[in-house]
Amino acid sequence: MQDNTSLRCAFVTGATGLLGNNLVRELVWRGVTVKALVRSAPKGTRQFAGLTGIDLVEGDMADVAAFAHQLQGCDAVFHTAAFFRDNYKGGSHWQELERINVQGTASLIELAYRAGVRRFVHTSSIGVLQGKPGISVDESCLRDLDDADDYYRSKILADQAVLHFLATHPDMHASLVLPGWMWGPADIGPTSSGQFVNDVVRGKLPGVVPGSFSVVDARDVAQAHIAAALRGQRGERYLAAGRHMTMRQLVPLLGRVANVATPTRELPLPMLYLLAAVQELYARVTGRPVLLSLATVRLMAREAGRTHFNHAKSERELGLAFRPFETTVADTVAWYRGQGWF
Repeated sequence: MQDNTSLRCAFVTGATGLLGNNLVRELVWRGVTVKALVRSAPKGTRQFAGLTGIDLVEGDMADVAAFAHQLQGCDAVFHTAAFFRDNYKGGSHWQELERINVQGTASLIELAYRAGVRRFVHTSSIGVLQGKPGISVDESCLRDLDDADDYYRSKILADQAVLHFLATHPDMHASLVLPGWMWGPADIGPTSSGQFVNDVVRGKLPGVVPGSFSVVDARDVAQAHIAAALRGQRGERYLAAGRHMTMRQLVPLLGRVANVATPTRELPLPMLYLLAAVQELYARVTGRPVLLSLATVRLMAREAGRTHFNHAKSERELGLAFRPFETTVADTVAWYRGQGWF
C-alpha cells in the first residue's frame, strides 16, 4: 500500500459506477479513507464487499443538501456521478439532465466549499470538445452549445458551473477530467460498454455499427482524477480519452479476446434510424429502456472521425499513461465471466 499524506479523506460521488468504483478502489489502495456516495446502500455493500476504509453515504445528486454534512473533513471531492445517455428511454430527458448534471454539480461544489473542502475534481466528457474529422483534438477545442445534444449540453453547462464558482472563489481549487468511452472490470450497471460486451459475447449484435470512438480503461481515468487532485492546475481541463478505434476494429478485437464469432456486415445508417425509431416506439409502450435511441444514432453519424484526441497536456502535467486496450478488454471479459454473466 502506498502512503499519500496529502490526501487522507476523499468524497466520491457516483461511487458504484464504472469510474466511481474503480476510483474508490484506487484511493483505498493508496491509503485514503473514502466517503462513497451511493444511491443504494445494499448495492454499495455488494460492490465493495471485502474492502475496508470505505464509508457508504446514501444519497442522490438531486438533493445534495441532504448529504452535504458528510462532506466535512474531506480533503477532496471527486464528482463522477451523472445522468447518462444510457438511461434514455427515447425522447427528451433534458429536465433530468439539467437537474442532476448541471444543478447538482453547482450545488455540490458550493456545499463542498461551505464544508471546508478546497479541492474538487469534476468528471467532464470528451463531448464538451469538438474538432474536424481526422484532426487531433485537444482541451482548447470547445464545443458550441448550439452544436450539442442534450447530454453534451448538460456536461458543457456543468463545466461552466464549476468554472464560474472558481471565478468567484479564488481559494477553491478545481480541475476537470474529460474521459472517453470507458471500459473495465466491476461494471455492475452495466454501462453501455459493459452491455456491449455482453451483447457481443452472447451473439446479440446484428451487425457492425458505423462510427469511431475513443476508448479508455476506467482505471486509467481514475488515475487521472487522482493526479488532477494532486498535481492538476486550477481551472484546467485534462483529457483522459484513451485510444481512437472504429467499430470495425473494436468488434473483432472483442471477439478474439472472448473467443466468439462476431458479425462482419456493417449496418447502414438508414437501417439504424429505422431500428431506433421502432425501439423508441416499443419503449413508449412498455416503459423499458431502448438499446438504440435516435439520439444515439444521430450522435454516431455526427461524431464519426472526430475521436482523435491529443493527450500531451495530461501526459505532461499529470503524468498520465494508458494501458494497452487489449488488456482492458481481456480484464473486462474475465470479470463478467467470473461473475457468471455469460
